[in-house]
Amino acid sequence: MSPRNIFSSGNIFSARKFTNRNFTRAALWNRRHKKPLETAIFLIIFFAFFAGLAIKMTLPNMLNTFMQTAYHLLLETVLYIMAITVMTGAISKLFVEFGVVNLMEKLLRPLMKPLYNLPGVASLGAVMTFLSDNPAIITLSKDKNFSRYFKQYQLVSLTNFGTAFGMGLVVLAFMVGRGYGQGAVVGLVGAVIGSIISTRIMQHATLKAYPELSADVAVDNLKEENGKGFKEQKVSTFQRTLNAILDGGKGGVEIGVAIIPGVLVISTIVMMLTFGPANGSTYTGVAYEGVPIIPWLANKIDFVFYWLFGFEHSELIAFPITALGAVGAALGIVPSFDSAGFLNNDAIAVFTAMGMCWSGYLSTHTAMLDSLGYRKLIGKAIGAHTIGGLFAGISAHWLFVLISLF
Repeated sequence: MSPRNIFSSGNIFSARKFTNRNFTRAALWNRRHKKPLETAIFLIIFFAFFAGLAIKMTLPNMLNTFMQTAYHLLLETVLYIMAITVMTGAISKLFVEFGVVNLMEKLLRPLMKPLYNLPGVASLGAVMTFLSDNPAIITLSKDKNFSRYFKQYQLVSLTNFGTAFGMGLVVLAFMVGRGYGQGAVVGLVGAVIGSIISTRIMQHATLKAYPELSADVAVDNLKEENGKGFKEQKVSTFQRTLNAILDGGKGGVEIGVAIIPGVLVISTIVMMLTFGPANGSTYTGVAYEGVPIIPWLANKIDFVFYWLFGFEHSELIAFPITALGAVGAALGIVPSFDSAGFLNNDAIAVFTAMGMCWSGYLSTHTAMLDSLGYRKLIGKAIGAHTIGGLFAGISAHWLFVLISLF
């Protein structure tokens, strides 16, 4: 039977059954063959990874180090970061309650158009993500009173813009708390430079691929809240202050708890691939031992990291690698670098810039763009932010070198 006869009016039902049957068979084949293959590949990689560590460290030492490192990270790093998030959360809520955020937004508004090609209200997104975390920008983006100021491609670029400031206050407080205030401030400037590059690249790539997104954001049935229908209850200044501190602190606890899996799992694995035996030659199963695979790989091209970021120790590359997935986990590595004598203000400047700018974008960009309804732009957003984060680190290093000359 010819294709024309198959899809004629008399045989259209048969054609649909034929097509559906083929799709069903293909789906069943994929289900039967893809899953076992996927499982086999996973098991090979999983056992090869841990077998390699066990051969070098011996199995008992590897298991002890794995558990001891996670335990020490929980006590020495996670609880410290949680204390910071509770305090900064309380401060952030106070800033919102008493109008400091609105003041900051008004001060930053004139910079938005020339630097980011964004409307002035976008500065509120930078402030909110700086005080909290990346997803805060999505909450704002879904607010019709906020999104109506944007064109569609500008609204999409808020994913890159907001991520570049995610957990900024926590990162700064952590670095300053370890005595590297100068490097942290230079790193903040580097993060701003990276955010500009990332946002601009994202906007350019979006418009080039989808010119139709140059239209204004469609906002239907926008209604301004006029406060009618309820009577506002007067609350004393003391009560407002107390509520803000408690609510902000509670939010800080939630952030602190949310970073625990990333810090314990990711940081433990990264550390076991970064540091060698504790005493230099023999494994004893204590915390922070491992097989230094990352430094070995980095040493092959260490001149690149030295010229770009000023890293004098190849182990330092573990921080930006970890920040790709979770900046909280990356912060968990810093105390070990500090105790090993690897850190200075130059390295902290790069850490702060790349930690803020990337702030776990590989684990958040997909969900953020999906929630906005622009899943097709995930690849462009990740590519733009990768470039922005690299330039953030490079800018921070060379800014610090320039400042050091004076």
